[in-house]
Order: sequence, then structure tokens, then C-alpha cells
Amino acid sequence: MNDADGIDPHVPPSGPGCVECEEAGGWWFHLRRCAQCGHIGCCDDSPAKHATAHYRATGHPVIRSFEPGEAWFWNYATEELYSSGPELAAPVSHPAGQPVPGPAGRVPEDWARTLR
Repeated sequence: MNDADGIDPHVPPSGPGCVECEEAGGWWFHLRRCAQCGHIGCCDDSPAKHATAHYRATGHPVIRSFEPGEAWFWNYATEELYSSGPELAAPVSHPAGQPVPGPAGRVPEDWARTLR
């Protein structure tokens, strides 16, 4: 995988949480990072599925997990999973102290019932 594959290793992440959930006051289960522009979105198990929505809106095909200890990539266009890929600009995950699901204070008590 390289820049031509929809990856720009020099772009930092947009922040520590899902951009759209932060704006709307929502919450997420896990976070994904667009490998092309750095947009942080929530995963498809999250209520809003913002990472996939970002792909559909922009055509940026590759995401990387933004979870501590995970380095896998997913290509939406080819539906391929890669166990690793190029090193991306830091930070490579949300802060280790950030709860999952998150963010703290916005996750409903019955959150597990709302996941797929």
C-alpha cells in the first residue's frame, strides 16, 4: 500500500475522537482513521457509522484502526483487510485512557443494546 492506494502517511489524525459524534454530542464504540486525510470516524458497530459515511462521501478508500495496540488497515473499495501497512503520522491511536466505548460522560448505560 502507498500514496496511490489512498494513503498519505504524513497527515495527522483529525483529533482523539469521531469528528461528527463530537459535533453532534454522540458517542462511539471503536474509532477508525482515514489513511488519506486523517479524518477520525466511528466504526460500523457504532450507532452512527461515520467512518463508512466518510468513505462514501469522499471516496477515500483506506482506513486504519485508531484503537491502542491495533495496526490493521481496511480497504473499502476492494474489501481487503491488511494486518499492517505504512506507518502513519502520530498519534496512531486515541489516548490510552479514553474509554471504549467513548467518550466519557456521553455513553448511555444500555449502550450494548444499541450495537448491531
